[in-house]
Amino acid sequence: MKQVAYFHPALRVLHWLMAAAIIAMLFIGVLMVSTISSLHSLLVSIHKPLGMMILVLVIVRLWLRFYTATPALPASLPAWQRAMAHLSHWALYGMMLAQPLIGWAMLSAAGYPVSLGSGFVLPPILPVNNDWYAILRPLHSVVALALFITVMLHLAAALLHALILRDGVFESMSGTRKR
Repeated sequence: MKQVAYFHPALRVLHWLMAAAIIAMLFIGVLMVSTISSLHSLLVSIHKPLGMMILVLVIVRLWLRFYTATPALPASLPAWQRAMAHLSHWALYGMMLAQPLIGWAMLSAAGYPVSLGSGFVLPPILPVNNDWYAILRPLHSVVALALFITVMLHLAAALLHALILRDGVFESMSGTRKR
């Protein structure tokens, strides 16, 4: 594949859109499980379709990621940092795929519909089963926490590249200047 200085424009748009959606989703999820007020229903009605939107977007993003050229990391980065960057990106992709699927499976196992609004309801992906629900409910929380931690580390690394190292890594995703 050819060498490029920037990620494909569609990948950049998806990256920033998904960053906002995932951060919103994490905070909505925390609020949702910590309230019993009338706000709970509103949060649930946002949480489910937003999760499905993230699932669709990550599938599109992965497809684009495999079929477009991506910028190389700077040669000045030590090998262990390059390995950690690649590992953290694939961990993010894995969690972005797994989290909505776990949520969908958890709701299916509990017998709750996944309504996306306007009467559109997704089919269950698991039969109603309390044992599965008992496994998936805490797993959904654990993956959410792992996703939050990984996103914060990703943000810290992005700021390191943008503000201190100034090596073009941040710019390759922001599209602000040549590397």
